Amino acid sequence: MHLSSSTWQELEAQLSRSKGIVIPIGSHEQHGPTGLLGTDALCPEIIAREAEKISDLLIGPTFSIGMAQHHLAFPGTISLRPSTMIASIIDWVNSLARHGFTRIYFLNGHGGNVATIQAAFSEFYADYSYAAEPCPVALMLKNWWELPGIGKLCTDIFPVGHGSHATPSEVAVTYWAYPEKAWSGGALDPKIAPEGPIRDAGDFRGRFPDGRMGSDPTTATVELGGKIVSASAAALITDAGKFFSGAG
Repeated sequence: MHLSSSTWQELEAQLSRSKGIVIPIGSHEQHGPTGLLGTDALCPEIIAREAEKISDLLIGPTFSIGMAQHHLAFPGTISLRPSTMIASIIDWVNSLARHGFTRIYFLNGHGGNVATIQAAFSEFYADYSYAAEPCPVALMLKNWWELPGIGKLCTDIFPVGHGSHATPSEVAVTYWAYPEKAWSGGALDPKIAPEGPIRDAGDFRGRFPDGRMGSDPTTATVELGGKIVSASAAALITDAGKFFSGAG
């Protein structure tokens, strides 16, 4: 079931059965010559949508703009300041809590979001801590590539040139959903991009001229993306189910 394509009456009925919801969250940023700008939001959305087809998970709308200031030297990137993103996440959580959701699972697709999402969780919990009131809501953050077994699967499929940004695994996931976007331009130069620190946007583009970090995404295929999506959807169903049941 998807929140955006449901009526309020259907949501009210769903809440009588389950107080849990999965929120895909990501970013809108460059992903090198072969990757889509929406990759980091599309990956968790694609995985969550696939899980929805074979389970009773409720999937919320995708929080698609994240903390991506270091990619702003590349056209198409849209970023939120950490403070803006924290405030937005808290408003999302308070809105859902107002309706009775007590377990909110954020499935993340952008490593650069992690610190900001965790800070948002701390800000949300702080209101209850200072008021000496029990918090009725539990929040979970899980990067999709850290779902049980998925990190190993990705590195097994792409043992060389996986890297840390514009990775073949995330690019493959988007190709599975959008096969018409699969890369057909041949090898990149260098084949495997350099690694390095992440600072401001100008420094990032100077270090990583084509946007990749340690990766060779030309190895991504639609078929390999399908394998990752299938395994990730199954892992999400199990992981979110445990959280919704009160474990963790």
